[in-house]
Amino acid sequence: MTTTVLVGTTKGVFLVGAADGRTGWKVRGPFCDGWSINHVIGDPDTGMIWAAGGGEWEGAGVWRSSDLGESWELTKLANGQRNGWIVDNPEEAKLFGMEPEPEAPFTGAVETIWSLGLSHGTLHAGVKPAGLYSSEDGGLSFASVEALNGHDSRPGWNPGAAGLVLHTIVSDPADPAKLWVGISAAGVFATEDGGASWDRRNRLSNVEIAEAHAPHPGHDPLAEDGEVGQCVHNMVLAPGGGDLLYQQNHHGVFRSTDGGRSWDDVTEGLPSTFGFPIAVHPRDPKTIWTLPLNGDSVGRFPPDASAAVWRSRDGGGTWEKKQSGLPVSDCYFTVLRQAMATDRQDPVGVYFGTNSGTVFASADEGESWEPAAQHLPTILSVEVLGQA
Repeated sequence: MTTTVLVGTTKGVFLVGAADGRTGWKVRGPFCDGWSINHVIGDPDTGMIWAAGGGEWEGAGVWRSSDLGESWELTKLANGQRNGWIVDNPEEAKLFGMEPEPEAPFTGAVETIWSLGLSHGTLHAGVKPAGLYSSEDGGLSFASVEALNGHDSRPGWNPGAAGLVLHTIVSDPADPAKLWVGISAAGVFATEDGGASWDRRNRLSNVEIAEAHAPHPGHDPLAEDGEVGQCVHNMVLAPGGGDLLYQQNHHGVFRSTDGGRSWDDVTEGLPSTFGFPIAVHPRDPKTIWTLPLNGDSVGRFPPDASAAVWRSRDGGGTWEKKQSGLPVSDCYFTVLRQAMATDRQDPVGVYFGTNSGTVFASADEGESWEPAAQHLPTILSVEVLGQA
């Protein structure tokens, strides 16, 4: 079994690979012309890799590789300032070998792509400002999901610290009609009819716990309307064909047993309510991992500057602190929302990436950790592509 960790960074994609034993990691990259890549995913059945990102200069697009990173092609969703500069300065652009690009279909509507999700052959892209676009041809072309992008509640969506973004896409491997997305700061939306209609799902089931939370400036107070808070950070679907979801929110960790229609607060036992990533075991629906940070306005680094991954074996009922091999003092990194993932081996491997450029790997379900790659650019996402 070859394990490839797909790493999106501010300076392109890196592929971090290891053979049996998940040791002796080797790094390849950077790919995608040094674009800022917010999310990279892969299809383990075909080996196809997609990477999404961009910015004001490049525009927004999805890169794809069918040969494990040896070559890449780009589908533009929106042109950036680069294209305008080429048009306005043709002689200077010619000196750099730059030519105008064809007009991309969503120029002016899409700034960058924040997330990708593969569901039963359909590739979904979450963008900024918050919206969802889907591809039925493997990423060669995209169409707007109008039922969500034009949702009746859209005028009330509020931007988070990074702007109004659709950053999390969760699919149901057993049902192609089901999809969940996370939008900051509008909350969780779900469809059960293949995207024809969408429900907003932020209701808190244990309202009495919400009343104990202090409201955060700029976000809806939890206790005011019985919601978990609309600044969802990340969300995962547990295995088993049910509707068990977990989310790391701006205000804590929450669990839903009914597909997001109601949420239980399971933060008790963690050192803080704030954090970005959450991951779930690929076979055990009650095993989850998260990496708490000290808070929104006090640095966004591990509590007491001591890195630790927290694991629960009972769906968030109790938590264990795991930090063997991690920096336990003077640690000030941040781990972002898409930067934690698992593989499907036994025991399960868990991986996370830091804004200081290190990928940490655990081959024993979080008991111990070691660096798989160091000195990379700021890491924005971590996913795993396992191949036989």
